[in-house]
Amino acid sequence: MRNRAGEETATRIVDAARRILSEAGLEAATVKAICDAARVRPGSFYNLFDSKETVILEVIRQAIVAVDPDPERTGRDHVTDLMEAFVRFVEDQPDLARIYITVGVSGGITDAGIRTRMIRHHTERVARFTAALLRDRPELTQTEAQRQIEALLAALNGYTLQRMLDPDFDFAGHARGLLEMEPR
Repeated sequence: MRNRAGEETATRIVDAARRILSEAGLEAATVKAICDAARVRPGSFYNLFDSKETVILEVIRQAIVAVDPDPERTGRDHVTDLMEAFVRFVEDQPDLARIYITVGVSGGITDAGIRTRMIRHHTERVARFTAALLRDRPELTQTEAQRQIEALLAALNGYTLQRMLDPDFDFAGHARGLLEMEPR
């Protein structure tokens, strides 16, 4: 019974941090603000989490998992599937997408833990997209495929930022258009 109560409290804390990060940004996500929003005492917070950064990294982990079409790696990736998963992520989970972009950029600049996690995630995404592209386009060299994927991911991140700034921006249409621009 006690463990379940701790899990529920941890979930409330992470959910509160996600709301604050999504609505007000990294600077607003103080331990006090998170505790107030989760309706928990700081002692309960620190019984479950070492620091504010630990909670923020958990929210980022959730965002990274949410963007993955096959987190268990049970199938073979295709660029189109990976792209569609990213489109669904941005369209269906805008709060996590906003956190992914804003915390990834602002936190990544100032926090070594966030920077390390975001760079590792980007490196894994590049490798995964590149492998998928090489399966679809075996005539490409590793270097050519990786350059195309780096450009594709940069455009997706830019489009995601544009969607955060302008909710009317046709993110899905632009993202899918990137695949049409790819030289065949």
